[in-house]
Formats: sequence, C-alpha cells, structure tokens
Amino acid sequence: MKEEPDRTATLSADLPDAPIDTGEPATYHRGPVIMRGPMVPHSTTTSHLLAPEESTDWLHMDPWRVLRIQAEFVDGFGALAEVGPAVTCFGSARTPRTDPMYHAACRVGRAIASRGVAVITGGGPGIMEAANFGAWQAGGTSVGLGIELPHEQGINDYVNLGMTFRYFFVRKTMFVKYSSGAVIFPGGFGTLDETFELLTLIQTHKVGQTPVVLFGSAYWKGLLDWLAGTVTDAGNISQLDPELVHVTDDEAEAVDFVLQNIER
Repeated sequence: MKEEPDRTATLSADLPDAPIDTGEPATYHRGPVIMRGPMVPHSTTTSHLLAPEESTDWLHMDPWRVLRIQAEFVDGFGALAEVGPAVTCFGSARTPRTDPMYHAACRVGRAIASRGVAVITGGGPGIMEAANFGAWQAGGTSVGLGIELPHEQGINDYVNLGMTFRYFFVRKTMFVKYSSGAVIFPGGFGTLDETFELLTLIQTHKVGQTPVVLFGSAYWKGLLDWLAGTVTDAGNISQLDPELVHVTDDEAEAVDFVLQNIER
C-alpha cells in the first residue's frame, strides 16, 4: 500500500520564517474595497474627479443618463410633494383660444381650483393653458409639467408652479403620483398616450381607483365604440368596465365626478 505524503510537512516547508518584502505598495482602500499588490491603482478617485476630460462622450452614455433620470425624479418629487390634493387636466396643445373646448377647460380649471384643489397640466398651450388659466383666475395652485421637445412649447404664463422634464415617463409618473383624478379633453397622440397609460394603471391595479372623465362625448364616441366593438370582439380586452371612465359634456358634472374621492 502506497504511503500518503505528509501534507503538513510540505506546507510548513513552503512557509517563510518572516514576511517577505514584495516591494509592492501597502494596502490601498477605495471606499469599502481593499486592494493590495498589483491591484493597487496608480491614481485616486479624487484625481479622476479633478482631471480634465479629453472626451465628452460620457455625457451621452447610459450611466450618466441614469443619473439625469434620477435627478428628474428627485426634482419632481421635491417640487410636487407639498402641492396637496390635485386633479390633472389633459388635452390638445393645438386647441385655439376661440374653441368652445378651450373655454370649457378654463371653466373646469377654475371650478376645481375654487374648491381648494390644485390643477396640474402639461404646461403648454391649448387645453393645458386654458385649465391653468382657470386655476390662476380662481387664485388656486396652477401646476405645469412641461416636456423638452424639438419645437419647444414652453410653459404658459398662467402656471405658478412649473417644471420642464427631459423624459416623458418621468413626467407621466408625476401626473399619476400627485393627482387624484383626471379630466381628459379632446387631444392627439400625447393625450391618448396619457389616457391609455392612466387607464392601464387603473385596470391592472397599479394605482387605486381613480376618477377619470372623458369630456366631449362626440369626440370620444368613436374611440369607445371601437374599444367596445372591434377590440373586445377580437378578444383583446374584456368588456369595458362602465366605472372605468365617465363621459360627459357637462362641466359641473365633470368637476363633481373627478373630485369625489378628494371631497369624500
């Protein structure tokens, strides 16, 4: 039978009697990380921070973009956290001041603000300006959450608390997080995007039951008929919950419906 080698003796023979001076730098600490020997860097975190940049490509890379997104959330939360109860009004930026819908949005914004509730819009012209104007007339809180676009719309003059966002998804988070209801006036792709996002969140129970008013029955009829007919018949959605949205042409009814949770 072959005899096993004495491993203890072998290990002992390999160990020096005293520490060997490797000539490498001492232990280096980078935050909680310990580096020794060849792992010790030749520059420090501070020297990296203070060194001039030869390239600005990092400004357009995802890690920096993540920080900008985080900053937008922080700024938005900080700006809106103390606004109090609020209702969002969505609608087209293209609605002229002579349009009956512009005047309706103005009266709805004024009525909401008169009952001590803030009005939040996308901050642009058209329906957004009208709702902000109504809230401003009533001496209420008129909030505008703008978006950076190639053809800049700017924040309308009737906003007394405003912010411009780079990212649509951050802006839409603010709309949903800080409002207890929505009045949706006729609008285009942006309005439809905001409408369907809100309804999806309600339908999937990502947010609590939120009063949603579609204002202008003639405008919304075709869309609702298509959803209840073509889309439902294809099996792509369930039967529309009649409590999901409230369609009306009456301004007072719209205001009462959208404020029900707040005033209850």
